[in-house]
Amino acid sequence: MAIGVIATLKIQEGKNAEFEQAFQGLAAQVNAKESGCVFYALHRSKSDPQEYKVLEQYATEADLAAHGQTKYFQEANKAMASLVAAAPQIELLDAV
Repeated sequence: MAIGVIATLKIQEGKNAEFEQAFQGLAAQVNAKESGCVFYALHRSKSDPQEYKVLEQYATEADLAAHGQTKYFQEANKAMASLVAAAPQIELLDAV
């Protein structure tokens, strides 16, 4: 069964462009290299420009676990750590 993820990220004031650029680099790698990733896309809130949602779907829970273990994901998280205002909120969803 496919698994969905909604990750909510709050970004520091003035860091939006830097965050978006870093995330787009990560997303390009995820979408190109992870066959178990159905989609991986960043969205900015219309009501709060400092809030972003990452919408993700993986074919299996194993694919989601593998995503978090990739070197490029771990490196991107380190690079983006200085741009976020708080820890991300992660919601896991079962596809229906």
